[in-house]
Amino acid sequence: MSDIFREIDEELRRDNLLKLWQRYGRYLIAVVVAVLLVIAAIVAWRNHQLSQRQAESARYAAALSLLREGKDAEAAKLFASVAEEGGGYGQLAEFEAAELTAKSGDPKAAIAAYDKLAASSDVDPELRDVATLLSVMTGFADSDPRAVIDRLKPLTQSGNPWRATALELTASAQLKSGDTASALDIYKKLADDLSAPEGVRARAAEMAAVLAH
Repeated sequence: MSDIFREIDEELRRDNLLKLWQRYGRYLIAVVVAVLLVIAAIVAWRNHQLSQRQAESARYAAALSLLREGKDAEAAKLFASVAEEGGGYGQLAEFEAAELTAKSGDPKAAIAAYDKLAASSDVDPELRDVATLLSVMTGFADSDPRAVIDRLKPLTQSGNPWRATALELTASAQLKSGDTASALDIYKKLADDLSAPEGVRARAAEMAAVLAH
């Protein structure tokens, strides 16, 4: 007897499912197709990005190879081309292109390129700080020392990865402005700072020794 009820129950379920499918089946198919299209689009976009990154990587490596071979002009053109495409390699290429511009005898254009990177919200904060340092270094000889000190101040704060380099440049600017006492104080602190790079500490110790006499 229970088997008969079970069969009737299964038939009712099948009838209900059939009615539901007849009523909503086309909507379910549409949803499934839409989901599949979205998944396909995501996969295609990821593959496109991967392919693009691989192409950018190859071109960036080719530019570096030209640089090692001493073909600066050709390397500069290729770096500029990669930079125009943006992205991670584009930003690195902008740094390389700016350096080559400075080496070619056009420091103003190089400074403008570094300043553009330093002001871009699309660039990683640490790389923006690097761009600021390079801009200051490139234009240091013709810059107002007070302006240099003010610009480097955010980078001299505790916790900044470029703090030691920024402090060393700040000390140089203070020397340029005639403030020997402040420069000496920074050099002494840098020389004793175990967290500072060894090269910076060594230079700071030498400068402190010179200024102390």
